[in-house]
Amino acid sequence: MSKINAAITGIHGWVPEYVLTNEELETFLDTTDEWIMTRTGIRERHILKGENMGTSVIGTEAVKGLLEKTNTAPDEVDLVICATVTPDMLFPATSTIICDKVGIKNAFSFDLNAACTGFLYALDTARRYVESGSYKKVIVVGADKMSSIVDYTDRTTCVLFGDAGGAVLLEPTSDGLGIIDSVLKSDGMGRDHLYQKAGGSSYPPTHETIDARQHYIYQEGQAVFKFAVTKMADVSAEIMERNNLGAEDISYLVPHQANMRIIDATARRMGIERDKVMINIERYGNTTNATIPMCLHEWSPKLQKGDILVLAAFGGGFTWGSMYIKWAVNGSSK
Repeated sequence: MSKINAAITGIHGWVPEYVLTNEELETFLDTTDEWIMTRTGIRERHILKGENMGTSVIGTEAVKGLLEKTNTAPDEVDLVICATVTPDMLFPATSTIICDKVGIKNAFSFDLNAACTGFLYALDTARRYVESGSYKKVIVVGADKMSSIVDYTDRTTCVLFGDAGGAVLLEPTSDGLGIIDSVLKSDGMGRDHLYQKAGGSSYPPTHETIDARQHYIYQEGQAVFKFAVTKMADVSAEIMERNNLGAEDISYLVPHQANMRIIDATARRMGIERDKVMINIERYGNTTNATIPMCLHEWSPKLQKGDILVLAAFGGGFTWGSMYIKWAVNGSSK
């Protein structure tokens, strides 16, 4: 009997309409377009505006588009996993809110938080449910409203992040395609370098935590950059080595879009030329759990059945990982 793999059979991405450009940031920050572009590669980012508009709004639009593209009825879905660091609220899970908004009633759902590596963690988790043979249609959503936890008086972090979401449909296949392998890692020492201090059980919200601006992202840029460059490149090289992949075998590297210098360093370590690297950081910035699915969404019309992709990510915690995928569908609107 052929081994069952989990294959991505559809994908959809969504971004809010409002675009925050570097030029607009110049009007209220001590920064310039040149400074931001040189250090990050980011020119603009999309921001979700409006009252009571949380991450579920973004995730819902991504899932709606996915269901439409794949001609999937909501009651056919078995499981929904939402990877996010900006849930609508601590509970209920944002995944359940998304399910309610799109009419998914026969599935169970949960959120997963592994910072910017969360989408890979969620994809690997979903893969196991499909490979078990018990689940036929699983949706993984990567969505974040990073603007909700960004301090727009801190020029070192607020220029980096944007809002976006992407959703993929996983289905079983026995033709040797789909998700082939993954390497996932974490090291809790990273909690000191990249975090949102307040809002959890250690530092519940108080007037003091709000006044101290502890509900925003804090990042030690140099420490995070050094660790990210090393670990994202290492894990990508590891997955190539253990699957006997050379740079010539890889159709595309799909890296987390955190910083252009980190992306370039990872590609160099793998021996992959820039034209085989999915890059959209200039237009969206770091959308955390949405960066990889947004890349897959934008490049999906070019992808062909059998194309070899290596996905790589790094996030706070620290978390990092890589995944080897043989693409399962020919390029189309899906």
